[in-house]
Order: sequence, then C-alpha cells, then structure tokens
Amino acid sequence: MAFSCISFFSLLVLLLSLSSSTTTTASICRRFKRPSSVFMQENFIQCFNATSEFDIPLSSAFFTPNNSSFSSVLQSTAQNLRYLLPSVPKPEFIITPLYESHVQAAVICSKKLGIHLRVRSGGHDYEGLSYVSQIESPFIIVDLSRLRSVKVDIEDNTAWVEAGATIGEVYYRIAEKSKTHGFPAGLCTSLGIGGHITGGAYGSMMRKYGLGADNVIDARIVDVNGRVLDRAAMGEDLFWAIRGGGGASFGIILQWKIKLVPVPATVTVFTVTKSLEEDATKILYRWQNVADNIDEDLFIRVIIQVTNAGKKDEKTVTTSYNALFLGDAERLLQIMEQSFPELGLTRKDCIETSWIKSVLYIAGYPSNTPPEILLQGKSSFKSYFKAKSDFVKQAIPETALEGLWKRLMEEDSPLMIWNPYGGMMSKISESEIPFPHRKGTKFKIQYVTPWQDGDIKSASKHIDWIRRLYSYMAPYVSMFPRAAYVNYRDLDLGMNKNKNTSFIEASMWGVRYFKDNFNRLVKVKTKVDPDNFFRHEQSIPPLRVEEVEDRF
Repeated sequence: MAFSCISFFSLLVLLLSLSSSTTTTASICRRFKRPSSVFMQENFIQCFNATSEFDIPLSSAFFTPNNSSFSSVLQSTAQNLRYLLPSVPKPEFIITPLYESHVQAAVICSKKLGIHLRVRSGGHDYEGLSYVSQIESPFIIVDLSRLRSVKVDIEDNTAWVEAGATIGEVYYRIAEKSKTHGFPAGLCTSLGIGGHITGGAYGSMMRKYGLGADNVIDARIVDVNGRVLDRAAMGEDLFWAIRGGGGASFGIILQWKIKLVPVPATVTVFTVTKSLEEDATKILYRWQNVADNIDEDLFIRVIIQVTNAGKKDEKTVTTSYNALFLGDAERLLQIMEQSFPELGLTRKDCIETSWIKSVLYIAGYPSNTPPEILLQGKSSFKSYFKAKSDFVKQAIPETALEGLWKRLMEEDSPLMIWNPYGGMMSKISESEIPFPHRKGTKFKIQYVTPWQDGDIKSASKHIDWIRRLYSYMAPYVSMFPRAAYVNYRDLDLGMNKNKNTSFIEASMWGVRYFKDNFNRLVKVKTKVDPDNFFRHEQSIPPLRVEEVEDRF
C-alpha cells in the first residue's frame, strides 16, 4: 500500500525535494495517480461524516492497518485461516457500523470514491469472500458484527433480527421468551444471520419447516443508492432474490423479519456411531433409502470421519448418526423400529431435552453447557481448510462407499457430513426462492479437509486430495448440473475475474448453485445494480448491454 504513512502535506514536500531528478519525479507522479491509503481514508471519513446522521467514532469503529486493533478486528470472525495469511490481500480499512445510517454512508461514499467494498456479518464464508478480495484492490470491509439486536414478538410469532447477530443469539432470545417457539436455521451457532439466510440457511428442522430463508417475511436492506428498503419498498423480485440468492450481490442486509415456528416442550436427541467393523457400510446404504422418507419430525444427519476406533485401535472410518426428533423418546423409538431398525437405537441412546438445549447438543457443546454460551457469538472452529458440496438423488452403492472409505483413509483428518432432505423440503417449489435443491434430493454432502499450518505445500496436498475425492464422487451425485450449495462457497467451480464478468462466464458456477433460478437472479441484478457495485468472486452479474441485446 503505497505511502500508507505519509500525509498529503508530506507527500508534496517529498515531490518538491525530488524535482531535480526528472526520472524519480516521473516515477513518483505515476504512483501519485493512485490515491494513497491516507488520502483514501481522509476522503472517505470526510464523505462519511457529511453523509451519515451520526459521525463515525474513529477510535472504536474505524480501523486501519496502522491501528493496533486492526488485526484483531480482521481476524475476529474469520473462520478460514487460509485467508488470513500474510500473502493474502488486506483491506485498506474496516468499518464496524453502529447505526443503519453508517451502513448507508459506507455504500454512498464507497460508490462516490470508487472504492471496492466487502460485507461481513459472521465471517463463515468458506472462501473468505466477505473479508478478502483477490480480484480487486484497494478494498474495504463493512463488518456488521455490532449490529446484532434481536427483538422477539411471541404474540405475533415473529422476530426482527439484525444482520450481525449470530444464529445462536437468535435461538437464545427466542427461547428466553418461549420454550415452545424456535426457528429452523443453522446448526453452527456462530453463523452471522445476515449472510446465513442469503444462502438458504438449512438446519435440523428443515424437514419439518424448510429453510431459514423459507421463513423470512420481511427485510431491511441498503441498496446501491444508499436507501434503506423494506419488502414493500424493494418489491417482490428483490425480496425473492435476497432469500437464498447468495450474499453481497444485491445490497447489504440490515435486518430480517423471521417467522417463528412451534417446537415441543420436549424434544429428543441422539448420536449413534458405527465403524466399518460394525457394518457401517450396510447401515449407511440403508440410511440413504430411509432418511428422506422417514417422519418429517426426525432429522438424522451422518458425520463421517477417520479415527483410530478399530478393534486393534487401527485406522477406520466411523459414521455417527446425529439426530433431532421433535417429540419424546417413546414415539421416536417407535418410528425408528418401524423405519430404521438397522441402526439399533435404544432408549439409553436417547436424551430428552428442551429445544434450546438440543441446539447446544447438535452444535457439539458438552452436555452441561449453559445456553448463555450462545450469547458469546464465537466460533470454536477455526482452521485452514477447503470444502466442497454435492447433492445426491439416488443411493450410492455399497461398492462405491467402499471406494470412498479407501480414499478417506488416505487423508489426515477428512470430514464428510450427509444431511437428509425430504419432508417439507420436497413440498416447496424449486423456484419459490432462489435455493433450488428440493424434490428429488435425498441428501446433501459436505466435504471438508482441515490442516494445521499455513505452509503452501500443506495446502496443496490437502486441496489436491479433496479435488480427487470430488472427482471420484462424480458418478454418484447430481448431474446436469452437478449442483452445489452456495453457502459452501467453492471457487473451484468458477469465479468472476473483474467488474465486467459476463453472464456466460458466471453461468459456470451460477447454475450449479441456483439451477434455472440463476437466470431470474441475473435479471433482478441487472435491474437493481446495473453497474455491478456489489460484487465479489461469485456475485450475481448484471447483463451487459450487448448481452441484453443478445438475450432479449
């Protein structure tokens, strides 16, 4: 970042003192054409304070690389350590808005000054797109983590939640008001709800109530012109697009109005683990034919790992059936005996608890953890990692599973999570919201490979492995397109190269996340942000003039 510590006056003095050297002066002037960090910051602050209803407190809400808190703020919610390495581009500054008018001013001034902007709510973007730009520089971050109020209205069965609140905070505030209300969103409690819902937001009640995005009834968003729009003001097309169309393409989400759903006073959870030596392959094959057809009150996901759990403490694959049932243990056991006796579930495996405590259980907290931990809004998982995703429409044969086990045991700490569909997910149309993975989907696969250091060779080794695994799975997953989940961002699928990315280029990844809904998303984008101000490596592109002429 050229001249990041030199003031405007000092730079003029330097230029004058070097005037005797034509070559040096010409070189400095060429560099001077690009505004320095200090100029950018000063111009931005001046514009910001002139635009916003409230001035930005520089000591507590505006962080530059020269500020001692810059690194801690940048790293605070970033989940993938790959994107915090010294070699990765860093923002010119970070703003942590305290008011909606701060977000408006950030958009207006970034647009006016030609500064590229990234938006972060929870920092869980798998490819770091909310806090890193690999295609444009300079850039800034608008970090929404201080806009996190949750206002629950039990009588109305709704809540207004600000984008910086974590899903755990939302769950806690709902349970604080009622033991028989909940919300069907993520299993990881540190997810920022702003970005989470823009990708769909699946969780352990999805088979009963659909996605988080299916249960949003209003929103407040800052558009490309800095206006705050609710559902009525933005119109139904934009409201459709922001609920599952991916984050940071259409504006900045300020708040969601969510619809609460009923939950029983008593729910039941269990985890049953089977290793290869305990017929894991046959049981998992059976699960594939059961999980999407079983009672919609029951969600059974499978967590697949490599552990030293064999008879001789040798390396093996374990499959852990991790479940939430919206009811008591007695009814659960009846359903399991009828539909999935192969798992061998017993009464002692079942834990009856409250819905809020089931949230902690599914998230992996120890059994005695108080719900108040959800208010910390912090993730317990930070690592260097690469992830990918698939959707499965037909059961994967046992022979293919055996090949999968061999490949998993080649890697250090591989993780796969299989999430069941069916139930309500099959009843909602593919075009109801941009998230299209509905009827006909048996389950979703998440692949993850983590590692412990920032060495380039380590990264290459693990990324190469997961790409080979992904190739191996191709015959057994969805095709034409091979679908993927937008909240598990994967730049291997393709990426925008710059501001002027074409519709054809973006279609390479767009149809995999959104299927036919990608076309409608592009039309909405072209209408509301034709100059592509809100953009990143996989943002929805607007149609260019020549593309509009070709397509319409």
